Amino acid sequence: MFGLNVCGSALGQQVTVIAGNTMPAVKLQELNPEQVAESQERADLARQSLYYMALMREVEERIERRLYRQGKVLGGVYVGRGQEAIPVGSGLAARPSDVLFPSHRDLALYFIRGVAPRQVFAQYMGRTGGLTRGRDGNMHMGDLDRKLVAIISAMAASIPVAAGAAMAIKYQGKDDVAWVWFGDGATSRGDWHEGINLATVQKAPLVLICNNNQYAYSTPLSKQMACRNVADRAPGYGMPSVIVDGNDVLAVHDAAVKAAAHARAGLGPYLIECKTFRMTGHSAHDPADYVPKHLFEEWGELCPIRRIEKRILDQGWGTRAEIEEIHARIRRETDEAIEWAENSPYPDASELLDGVYES
Repeated sequence: MFGLNVCGSALGQQVTVIAGNTMPAVKLQELNPEQVAESQERADLARQSLYYMALMREVEERIERRLYRQGKVLGGVYVGRGQEAIPVGSGLAARPSDVLFPSHRDLALYFIRGVAPRQVFAQYMGRTGGLTRGRDGNMHMGDLDRKLVAIISAMAASIPVAAGAAMAIKYQGKDDVAWVWFGDGATSRGDWHEGINLATVQKAPLVLICNNNQYAYSTPLSKQMACRNVADRAPGYGMPSVIVDGNDVLAVHDAAVKAAAHARAGLGPYLIECKTFRMTGHSAHDPADYVPKHLFEEWGELCPIRRIEKRILDQGWGTRAEIEEIHARIRRETDEAIEWAENSPYPDASELLDGVYES
């Protein structure tokens, strides 16, 4: 993807340009091996984050703005445009053995776990190549072999299930973690509170990630809760929490690493509130006329993809040409994935009950 040395300089040296009256001088500062490894790790994380965020954006754009409008998608479409940093930053902090409970705006988690874009397109088009083999549509998909648990449509219903998974991990004596994602609206439901109460009392290894995009369908945050932040609810359960910039993928990742360490240490659940904004309607059929237009403009300036691209360029972790090649590669992959999905057959009605009941 990229073939760069640390900070764009010779490995083990950091280049600082000192301004002068004529030609700039170059001062070399030696980095110890640990600093070199840390800088390289940060650069790799940034580049990996860009790839997964851009892939999620491209796949969802094709689903919502092309396939859905062409009548090729079965069911509704719910995207995470502008919120890609949350599933990517946190998903890259999880271990392969951890159990993930995505919500409906967390498509990147599937890609991080190895689900191919073609499987996602086939899923949305009701074809046998999808994860549910044509038995369900859109984001109602999971893969237990990859420890991806399918979303439950009723928002917040995944929290008590994730709490149960975390308790099972604890009983088995493992140091894995259950991760669950949800929106701000979910925190106003009873099952959210019941699940968290159970998990905190049991000190279950659970990381809770709130995708606070300011709206629960058409209801703004101020109309659904009196406290200023979702994280303000955590002390009532004796649970630590943190608020992070949900459009900064590296900040999300850092918070997720800390939360996971807390849970793995046997200290119980940890809540991360990611502040972001939903850059679209609730779903493809919702024009979001109830959202003040200036909010789209203001939050559009905080696009997580553009921000990590700028960070990569500013830090010398890559060039503009290399970034453009990532986007071109993703477009090629997406074209091929759609073609494959469209050639995947619909399920045969005779197989409707296969895999439903134990035989």
